[in-house]
Amino acid sequence: MTDVVAPTVAALRRTFESGRTRPVAWRRAQLEALGRLLVERESALLDALASDLGKSAVEAWATELGLVRAECAHARRRVARWARPDRVAPSLLQLPGTARVEPSPRGVILILAPWNYPLNLTLAPLVGALAAGNCVALKPSERAPRTSEVLARTLPEFVDADAVRVVEGDARTAAALVDAPFDLVFFTGGATVGREVAVAAARRLVPVVLELGGKSPCVVLDDADLETAARRVAWGKVVNAGQTCVAPDHVLVARGREAELVDRLAAAVAALLGEDPAASPDYGRIVDARHHARLVRFLGDGEAACGGGHDEAALHIDPTVLTNVAPDAPVTREEIFGPILPVLPVDGEEEAIARVAAAPAPLALYVFTRSAAAARRVLDRTASGGAAVNDVLLHLANPRLPFGGVGGSGYGAYHGRAGFDAFSHRRSVLARGTRIDPAVRYPPYGRWKRWWIERLIR
Repeated sequence: MTDVVAPTVAALRRTFESGRTRPVAWRRAQLEALGRLLVERESALLDALASDLGKSAVEAWATELGLVRAECAHARRRVARWARPDRVAPSLLQLPGTARVEPSPRGVILILAPWNYPLNLTLAPLVGALAAGNCVALKPSERAPRTSEVLARTLPEFVDADAVRVVEGDARTAAALVDAPFDLVFFTGGATVGREVAVAAARRLVPVVLELGGKSPCVVLDDADLETAARRVAWGKVVNAGQTCVAPDHVLVARGREAELVDRLAAAVAALLGEDPAASPDYGRIVDARHHARLVRFLGDGEAACGGGHDEAALHIDPTVLTNVAPDAPVTREEIFGPILPVLPVDGEEEAIARVAAAPAPLALYVFTRSAAAARRVLDRTASGGAAVNDVLLHLANPRLPFGGVGGSGYGAYHGRAGFDAFSHRRSVLARGTRIDPAVRYPPYGRWKRWWIERLIR
């Protein structure tokens, strides 16, 4: 599929340069059409997600279709306001004149999507790109082939096919796309590939938005409501079989409450999925054999307080809580990205903060405590892309909250207005008349001109 890259980019460039994507009416029409796609092709999309990842219809709707529909509706109602220029006061030197900041489209955008949420993480960035008036090449993940095929087939039926193109293919196709002359690259995936994308784009001085991951910790302080914490953390770990960039990666719990929390986590998993998670219609599967084998290796890094079962043929791994994990075990150093949860005891708040602060900044941080002051201390002394207090994952579900990483978990943000801004260039514009043209700005400069210039520029 690499031979389609150049003509695809050229066609998108022609569309963008024609100016058809700039009017707000066009943008709103695309967002409305994208929302209709999610309604009218819901059955096909749900079937594809079930085929690719074993997602139940409820989970697929809640974490994929529903979230994108909310993004579409939010952007469609507000895009006219977002696209208006922001007027600013001109300086004395610029008078008489007006000054403004105009959001302008970047141009032709490349969106490289991952496999774990193959609908949401393909279309949610597309919402921001269309709202900002861009043309877009979408590269869905080949590891979610059914979803990729449905998107390639149905998107042209709804959105402007001259402005949005789906390019299917493998890693070679993705590499060829990154080397093409795009105006911005938006990548969601792992840090290793993210670095390669950033390096390749830098050769062309192309800006990049990187949505990566990291080991998102849960800090459970001594005063936390353990029953609620366990239920919410367990839910966050079983959604999409733990294959979520902001899934709870590990738990740092106050020493002395570890055993109680582990018991409650085991009970919560059983309440969510039953005694045999493999039989639950609400629990998905691991994406492929390679990832399954990687996760199975982690099971040996501690003692399974619950779970531990796995089936390679079914790409299944039981939700597993690990205890007695060595500090340098691979499961503590590598992003897990699966349904395995190490529980690590710490000597109180200070040690928990120190461990989070010493690690690379994660995409998300979760703090469980009854004390607003304690939660504030943890947040103030650590870094993360986003955070939630006494919950997990749900900070992604509000288009008014920007979503993005920091440090090793990526840079740039999207969702709602942040997505519009990510795909826009804020161009400064000064407009002046010609009737008044004070001589003070022009040489030759004398003492009185210097006196005026110093006061006008202050």
